[in-house]
Amino acid sequence: MFRRLRLHQIVIDVVLAGAFFLVAAPVELITIAGTTSEAAVGVSGTQLASVVIVVLFSGALAVRRLSPALALGLAWAAALLQVGLGRPPSLADVAIFAVLYATAAYGSARVYWAGFGSALGGALVITVYLMAGPVFAGGGLSWQTLPLALVMLVAAVFALGLSWTVGALVRSAVRARENRAAQERAESEAAAEQERVRIARDMHDVVAHSLAVVIAQADGARYALAAAQTAGPASPADPALAATALGTISTTARSALADVRLLLTQLRHSQAAGPQPTIADLEGLYAQVRAAGVQLRVDVDPVPPGEPPAAVQLAVYRILQEALTNALRHGEAGRPVDVRLSWHPDRVDVSVRNPLPVAGPRHPAGAVQPEPRITTGEQSGQSQGGHPQGGAPQRGHGLIGMRERAQLVGGRLEAGAEPDAGTGGSFIVRATLPIGGLR
Repeated sequence: MFRRLRLHQIVIDVVLAGAFFLVAAPVELITIAGTTSEAAVGVSGTQLASVVIVVLFSGALAVRRLSPALALGLAWAAALLQVGLGRPPSLADVAIFAVLYATAAYGSARVYWAGFGSALGGALVITVYLMAGPVFAGGGLSWQTLPLALVMLVAAVFALGLSWTVGALVRSAVRARENRAAQERAESEAAAEQERVRIARDMHDVVAHSLAVVIAQADGARYALAAAQTAGPASPADPALAATALGTISTTARSALADVRLLLTQLRHSQAAGPQPTIADLEGLYAQVRAAGVQLRVDVDPVPPGEPPAAVQLAVYRILQEALTNALRHGEAGRPVDVRLSWHPDRVDVSVRNPLPVAGPRHPAGAVQPEPRITTGEQSGQSQGGHPQGGAPQRGHGLIGMRERAQLVGGRLEAGAEPDAGTGGSFIVRATLPIGGLR
């Protein structure tokens, strides 16, 4: 029933109501002379009634924003008392317009429509009272006075309805402004969430790939040192291999550290994204994977004339990075990994095939079992990101990240295991990314 207002708003309304009382009370007392109420209850009673009427109207004015329903009730009580005593309209009646405005602007749904009904009902009451009341007795309502009564009714509806309508317009404007602000907040939060997801995806791609290379090189260095210690000085090549592996670890770790620092800088500052990898950086990616001991076979068609969109170049790089990282982690050692980039005027096809161990695939994080196949772009009924049904997908990890990369540029991605006779099969990642419409 009561709205939450700030202290200064309440103070302003009370001061305004007090000033209204100081102005309206003397006017009300002056207008009582010669009225029917003076003859009925005497001068003292009429003066008291006048003060009560002004107090009720002033109270309605004071609480019109705090409680529009209470203000409407006080205004009706004052108006009915005024009619019952046969009092003519006075300055105190001006408060009615402010109350009707408040019911439309600040009231609940019920108070809103109660104000609308009060505007219509009040117009009818004042018309009948003015035409047939004791103050304006002139024969009452008749066919001769009906046109005048209709004119008065229309004027009263217009005057009272105008106050209510202005309040309704203000209410609509405030709600529209609040809706716009809420929409802007939602859009801002969505943009921030998209940025967090993008950075998390980039962080996963950088860290997962770099750590996979570091782990592979560290294992190689450990085996080389163990072999060197066993063979003694007769095998000088093994320490050299260990030194090479440690050098690769150092280079990879430094590169990953620089990328992570860049991503953290983007987290701290809401600025444009920093430089992103392109297809020109793929040779460095291939070199890192080969340095980790993977036999990598790359088949790339010539790029069509023109520069592919930056978003497509980033998607190609990140998809290949994740697919090769999974091959490094879970593929069968000693067997080659095939990478194919097929450029067309309107699209680029990306394919990565890595052999799986004979004992069964060690599925990448978020990968599917051999039977299902993940398709992005059109199929949404399958478990997200290739997780088994019932699993909880984690956005930005494994195949989920590759799928999102493809979807961001309007492409699609498939990933799954394919059986091969006499082997553990192969895990294949295929992506098709449009480029014609993005130039």
